[in-house]
Amino acid sequence: MKMKKEFLPIGREIAGVVLEVGSKVSFFQPDDEVVGILPLDLEESGLCEVALVHEHYLVHKPEKVPWIEAAGTVRDGLRAYTALHYLSHVSPGKTVLVMDGASPFGTIAIQLAQHRGAKVISTAYSLEDKQYLERLRPPVGTRQPLIARVIDVSNGKIDVAESCLEETGGLGVDIVLDAGVRLYSKDDESTLKQQLLPHKHDIITLLSVGGHWVTTEKNLQLDPPDSNCLFLKGATVSFLNEEVWNLSNVQQGKYLCILEDVMEKLSNSIFSTVWKSNGGSTFFPCGERIPYGAQQNLNEECCWL
Repeated sequence: MKMKKEFLPIGREIAGVVLEVGSKVSFFQPDDEVVGILPLDLEESGLCEVALVHEHYLVHKPEKVPWIEAAGTVRDGLRAYTALHYLSHVSPGKTVLVMDGASPFGTIAIQLAQHRGAKVISTAYSLEDKQYLERLRPPVGTRQPLIARVIDVSNGKIDVAESCLEETGGLGVDIVLDAGVRLYSKDDESTLKQQLLPHKHDIITLLSVGGHWVTTEKNLQLDPPDSNCLFLKGATVSFLNEEVWNLSNVQQGKYLCILEDVMEKLSNSIFSTVWKSNGGSTFFPCGERIPYGAQQNLNEECCWL
């Protein structure tokens, strides 16, 4: 039964064992352990026992990486790589502001930025988040904190732009990864967390000359004064949408290299996957060992998982 077009399948991050391969499959063979992300145009959910998946959406899972960690990290790792490497070109010595660093995506982005030699600043939406972020340490090498400064915005009294400018000696932040922005005044926002988000003007203010703002806010609207300020700084705004990797076959090689590198960093303990829930306990954001969707016909370039 086909799904209605207005619905999208859930559980698209998958990990499992290859059961069978098509005649033209060259990357995998039966019994290989793999991980990947189902494409948006696949109408089946990944929350099944068996799936038919094209080999170009899968990479090998390292033996030492647990199933749940592999499936639970692959998308946030892809998002972090897209934001830091391809949209903002992180490099040693850069200053990176990661909003809501205690989120799964924020935790991976912080570790990747620090691994690349960047100085990391992060915001926290609660005292618990702040304590969690301050305890983050590299899994290997020096045991100094991963984050140079954690800005607690939970009481709504801390000015993020002012704090960032103070931390950078007035130079501003080179790269900003937001977790949403406030487009209007606090009184117009419906939830407390939306009220705690930085205003778009604050982010533009704290950007350095030549800085990069990577936003997850798909409805972002910039007024002429905002655009003029970005122009004078030579700064850029990019939209983070990791789905674009599968919109063109030209990007397939880079996409698979990112997934492979995410798995390699998990295997080498460069990425930690212990994340915090709202209740304070640690969790992995995925479910069973092999969550997969199913299709009926075996294609020559696909694998049964």
